[in-house]
Amino acid sequence: MRELIDLAEEVRVFERNALLKSAESSDSTIYFVESGALKLFINHENGEEQIIRFGYCGDLVVALDTFITGKPSDLCIQAIKKTKVHLISKSKFLEFIDQSPENQKRWIAVLEGLVLQQMERELDLLTTAPKDRYSRVLQRSPKLFQEIPHKHIANYLRMSEETLSRLKKS
Repeated sequence: MRELIDLAEEVRVFERNALLKSAESSDSTIYFVESGALKLFINHENGEEQIIRFGYCGDLVVALDTFITGKPSDLCIQAIKKTKVHLISKSKFLEFIDQSPENQKRWIAVLEGLVLQQMERELDLLTTAPKDRYSRVLQRSPKLFQEIPHKHIANYLRMSEETLSRLKKS
């Protein structure tokens, strides 16, 4: 991970609620979160926000669809709280990947991890019982409940804050 931080061309601090990437924009930046927390979400036509992923201390965050294709994406990236990130450009990152087979293996491992996380997320969404969704995420990511405000976790789990609160108490 140290090698990736060294690739950063800029370190920025984003205040709470600041947008790092807005909808319908392209962004090929990789964000390494040093402190704070980010959410990746989409806005539905009715104005409702749906959180699909979080990033907090030690995580790499990227709008992977636009990173790969270069096309605008509906994904938004926003600071949940004051967040310090290291910005790594796609060009610097690709240079790093091309330097050695070991770096290529690391990138493949990152992509595999993202695919597995996405598959877990899909399973979460297909799980109809809120209690089961909560249990799956708690087992998989206990740190999430320490780093992310509950209102965002409830949105991510597609349940009300009250339901999440009841599940946590039981």
